Amino acid sequence: MSLNILITGSEGYLGRRLVSQLGSEHTVVGIDICAQSAPGYAYHTMDIRDPALATLLKANRISHVIHLASVMKASDDRERDYDIDINGTANVLSCCLEAGVGHITVSSSGAAYGYHADNPHWLTEEHSLRGNDHFAYSQHKRLIEEMLAAHRRTSPQLRQLILRPGTVLGSHTQNQITNLFEQRRLLAVKGSPSPFVFIWDEDVVEIIATGVTESKTGMYNLAGDGAMTIAEIARALNKPVLQLPAWLLRIALTIGHKLRLTQYSAEQLDFLRYRPVLSNQALKQEFGYTPRKTSREVFEYFVQHNQARLG
Repeated sequence: MSLNILITGSEGYLGRRLVSQLGSEHTVVGIDICAQSAPGYAYHTMDIRDPALATLLKANRISHVIHLASVMKASDDRERDYDIDINGTANVLSCCLEAGVGHITVSSSGAAYGYHADNPHWLTEEHSLRGNDHFAYSQHKRLIEEMLAAHRRTSPQLRQLILRPGTVLGSHTQNQITNLFEQRRLLAVKGSPSPFVFIWDEDVVEIIATGVTESKTGMYNLAGDGAMTIAEIARALNKPVLQLPAWLLRIALTIGHKLRLTQYSAEQLDFLRYRPVLSNQALKQEFGYTPRKTSREVFEYFVQHNQARLG
């Protein structure tokens, strides 16, 4: 059955892939803040905070929404970032309810669990979402999930699928994390293995498409099997690791950020030190999807396609 689907952040990294994946069998409408016209599908330049979204949803008889839009890289304006992420998501939910949308898929993050010293070795969907108030991205993902939990109680007619990816990598991925891998040597906090779980971007697209077309509900971690420590990543890149005590790294990040030598600040030290390691058992056993690449295979695929960038 053909669906009417709206994607927020449709011109982003995953949004464009989903437009291509879903557009052949379903009617896809996209919104983003990009000004240009996107060929090949019904695209509208619109901020997710715009109440006019309800009118757009009604006019296109949208039954399913995929909410991807968010602030991926924090700006120096914390209030602006909060307004986009939190108030923007609140507006998307409100407009969905007003327009009678029946299903919403939300791209959350493993960051919603937070970067904490006492995180369990493997995080499952049963563990608490604690975020980190000093790390905007992590805090916002936690607050959004709290908002979604409240809506599940008050507005069960809007069915929810919440996805919490680990580090998403593909052949052309460029973000804060891949920037770490591009440095001449990898930074590490002394005494911390800093494990990463990776998920192939093509797996993420397939999972979202399946979840939407089958109207699946629930909360699922997205990660390939296994994890890689920072030392294993360094060996795969044939690069040295610079291990610093936490106090010294905090000073280095403070100075480097002020001099614009690094996009990481001292507030993100725990981002390097206490990485959440996601279990994918619920994804495989309950959702019914086994990622096609393990964490190590995803990383090797990324390296294979980015050798020039990675040096």
